[in-house]
Amino acid sequence: MGGGRVVGVDACRRGWVAITVEDGVSGAHFAADIEALVAEAEADGPIAVIAIDMPIGLPDRGHRRADVLARAAIGSLWPSVFMTPTRQALLAADHAAASAINRDLTGQGISVQAFALKPKLLQVEQWVRHTAVRVVEIHPEVCFARLAGAPLTARKSSWTGMEHRRALLADAGIRIAGDLGGAGTYAAVDDVLDAAAAAWAARQVLLGHAKPIPDPPEIFSDGWPCAIWS
Repeated sequence: MGGGRVVGVDACRRGWVAITVEDGVSGAHFAADIEALVAEAEADGPIAVIAIDMPIGLPDRGHRRADVLARAAIGSLWPSVFMTPTRQALLAADHAAASAINRDLTGQGISVQAFALKPKLLQVEQWVRHTAVRVVEIHPEVCFARLAGAPLTARKSSWTGMEHRRALLADAGIRIAGDLGGAGTYAAVDDVLDAAAAAWAARQVLLGHAKPIPDPPEIFSDGWPCAIWS
């Protein structure tokens, strides 16, 4: 591959998992918070691009175009794309209040599962503001659809879905080892696959081959250029 070191990051139940890629997969990391994860990855050398499966850029009202377009891009697996809550809703004290605020601003409430992402989403928002590394948002299923040339139909939780995604990554030069140390112990199979897909997307960004949706990115009051890259 050559040309620089990149990192793909995904949230997992116990924290965060990362796959690093340089000339193929060069490492896997796990940490309880995003800053510790990136610091661990940086200990192995400079990082050119980090791609993360987490919304960056919170809408003020309505839905993010990135989420709408991502759903359209992945066919029958569209429910895997959460509609990102508005900033005001996300800052609410509890799920009921957040859902009511979001319904007023977007016409839809917030699922309990989406609201549960609040701590990690705010953690990323704080971290991304002061990191010196370029950070982009991705969605794994958008990455896998681009790798396959068409939307996938089998969920990654199935044997067929897992094997297909692992093969797509391997064909792209990202071969995931059986032993990933702590990352493989603490992260689920789908978390590792998603982090590897993010690493592939980070590589595409570094090489200038990635495409954002929307293009150009959408900008909200937080000033962050909001787009999903693959």
